[in-house]
Amino acid sequence: MKNVHILIASLILLNLYSCKKQPKVITFSSLEVLNGDILLCGSGDFGTVDFATSCTTESSEMFNLGLSLLHSFEYTEAEKAFAKVLEVDPNCAIAFWGIAMCNFHSLWMQAGNAHLIKGNRLIEATTELKTTDRERAYINAIGAFYKDWQTVPHKQRIYLFEEGMRSVYETYPEDKEAAIFYALALRAIANPSDKTFKNQLKSGKILKSIFPSAPNHPGIAHYLIHNYDYPELAEKALPTAREYAKIAPASAHAQHMPSHIFTRLGLWEEAIASNLKSTEAALCYAEALGATAHWDEELHGMDYLVYAYLQLGANDKAAEQYDYLKTFYSVFPVNFKCAYAIAAIPGRIALENKDWEGAAQLELPEIAIPWEQFPWERSLYYFTKGYGAIRLGLIEEAEQELKAIKTAHRDLQKAENNYLADQVAIEIANLEAWMLFRKGSIDSAIQRMQEAKDMENNTQKHPVTPGELIPAAELLADLYMENGNIELAHSAYLDNLNQHPQRFNGLYGAAKTASMLNDLETAKMYFQQLLDLGQAYNSQRPELLEAKTFLEP
Repeated sequence: MKNVHILIASLILLNLYSCKKQPKVITFSSLEVLNGDILLCGSGDFGTVDFATSCTTESSEMFNLGLSLLHSFEYTEAEKAFAKVLEVDPNCAIAFWGIAMCNFHSLWMQAGNAHLIKGNRLIEATTELKTTDRERAYINAIGAFYKDWQTVPHKQRIYLFEEGMRSVYETYPEDKEAAIFYALALRAIANPSDKTFKNQLKSGKILKSIFPSAPNHPGIAHYLIHNYDYPELAEKALPTAREYAKIAPASAHAQHMPSHIFTRLGLWEEAIASNLKSTEAALCYAEALGATAHWDEELHGMDYLVYAYLQLGANDKAAEQYDYLKTFYSVFPVNFKCAYAIAAIPGRIALENKDWEGAAQLELPEIAIPWEQFPWERSLYYFTKGYGAIRLGLIEEAEQELKAIKTAHRDLQKAENNYLADQVAIEIANLEAWMLFRKGSIDSAIQRMQEAKDMENNTQKHPVTPGELIPAAELLADLYMENGNIELAHSAYLDNLNQHPQRFNGLYGAAKTASMLNDLETAKMYFQQLLDLGQAYNSQRPELLEAKTFLEP
């Protein structure tokens, strides 16, 4: 196990306070605030922040640690750090803000209402406490998200948070943290269908303007990566991606985040290195906690690892991750990241290898997950089985899986989670298109598959996923190939590679169709790229053997 730094409360308080000045002891039970030892792996370094507060000077170091942890989405340990600030200074209102921010996961919608109840109580706890005008503005911004959560929709409350942070940013233009949190808020309200990336670019511009004066700030690097996590923008974040892990080496999430950009650009070796470090740090953290379950950050990194390994044809390495996953019994916290990885990892392995029988007969690892709470994530399982069945000609079995996916779609619509409902709608369109094809309705199948591709192109991927189980553009290309439309298939494979560079099956499809069109130079180019991918792991995938044969003099 890596070195684990346990910051024991009594030792911290001894450093923060002189022995003549004993801190007040407060109870957090009514607010359900996490407290206790702060567990940090490795160096314990999470970057540098400097947030001025009106609280005691003795608490400033711990407050800044909490803020650094928060900026890398290390929510649990960040909350414990802010709790320690309140142990030293129970009247530090901005520490309540910090805890409220730890329960606000800005870039995805959390399940349940517990975080909303807690956040609202935290904000109410600051009502009678003295603050500066600036601190109260920060508190009011996040307070707008929690207020009236029972009646105001989530999307509207996210916009209220953005409005609040915009006001802080405009009122205090020299405040770096105001700018950084406003930039995060802009990213949080970005429309997934906006292909101009208006909010992401505006947010990125703010962050890049600050970066030179705060090069070791974890939030700037982290949020820049989230802003540019798109094929069209990824190049903008590559230098930052290569720095973020150095800024916050103790954070499993910071080790992982650069792989978002590496994945967008097809830099598979860098993605693998990033997630090996991330999963190691995540395992260290779980061991430090004494947890018998596996932390969600470990599963998140594993999904990205499997995706990258598969693009290099490294089936053995991908299988190692899956075999390891099958040893898990429980995970913590039980959330969408865990559910997604558990469903996606086996699905990817079967579908990327065109193992239709394995896909059709897929069984999920026996890990304790309440799947009814995760309609989108469980739909991945149904999609894998359904698509595998279609490719085997088992239409009745596929129709049963499609029915299950449509149930998941209705669940998401009922919950008014339109973005995830759209993700599932793409899966439905993919399966319906291939069903039509298998039933002989060729023109209708192509039209439906085009619709699926257009839907996917107009709906940005969720931050949790390295990529779709199979991109719709690649499925369209496969359909053209099956139907003998080789020119259209070649064009579709190239279109897919523009969005998903260096995808193994995309390169193979482009090479194969070029050879069938007698465009030998293009075929050689793509077959060589494919061989280059598979060299490091001595892959034995049949596509690589075909490439070698084609390229032999």
